[in-house]
Amino acid sequence: MVDELGQIFESSGVVVVAHYEGLTVAEMQDLRARARAAGSSVRVAKNRLAKIALEGKPCASIADYLTGMTVLTYSEDPVAAAKVVEDFAKENKKFEILGGAMGENALDRAGVEAVSKMPSREELIASIVGCIAAPASNIAGAIGAPASNIASILSTIEERAA
Repeated sequence: MVDELGQIFESSGVVVVAHYEGLTVAEMQDLRARARAAGSSVRVAKNRLAKIALEGKPCASIADYLTGMTVLTYSEDPVAAAKVVEDFAKENKKFEILGGAMGENALDRAGVEAVSKMPSREELIASIVGCIAAPASNIAGAIGAPASNIASILSTIEERAA
């Protein structure tokens, strides 16, 4: 269990710690389903074991948050887990986000919220592709336009000659 948690702490782009006391089983299943859909995961682990697994890991700063009934939400994408927990916390007042870590950077409650507002990896890629594709389509249009104009002029001349 400690090795598994250690792997999670080492390979995750972001880890968010929250209290889940008072949530029903159905609400926890909803959180897990949302996390799965976003490419992140939810893990409930004993705080003592999680603290042992954190030793020497980049996100060791979250050890202070591991008190009480805590749940870990994590993802390789540095934004996905934060978005999931923020959306879930808005709808479930019993779910309290404590903080987290993004690599070696510790995140407090406001930090998790700020990360959740950042664009995801897929949104960034789509934006970059859009920026790259727009000039290419403009160039193709500029190159194609004179040829179509010449063809139009030639067809007009041909019609007049006939």
